[in-house]
Amino acid sequence: MPKRSSKKKPADHQQLARRVLDAVVPDAEPAKKKNPAAVALGKLGGLKGGKARAAKLSPAKRKAIAKKAASIRWHRPQ
Repeated sequence: MPKRSSKKKPADHQQLARRVLDAVVPDAEPAKKKNPAAVALGKLGGLKGGKARAAKLSPAKRKAIAKKAASIRWHRPQ
C-alpha cells in the first residue's frame, strides 16, 4: 500500500491560525511587493562584497579566519 505524504503540523499556534485563515480566505493578506531599487542595491552589494573584503584583509588575517572556519567545520560535535 503506498504511503501518503502528510503535511507537517506547525508547532506555533500563530502559524496554525494563519494556515486555517489561508484555507478559509485565500486572499486574507496580499503579498508584499519588493522595492526594485532596494533589490538592485542589495544584489550589487552582494556581488562585490566578498571580493572587496578579501582585498581589504591582510594575508595573515585571511589565514586566521580560514583556520578558524576549518576548525569549526571539522571539529563540530555530531
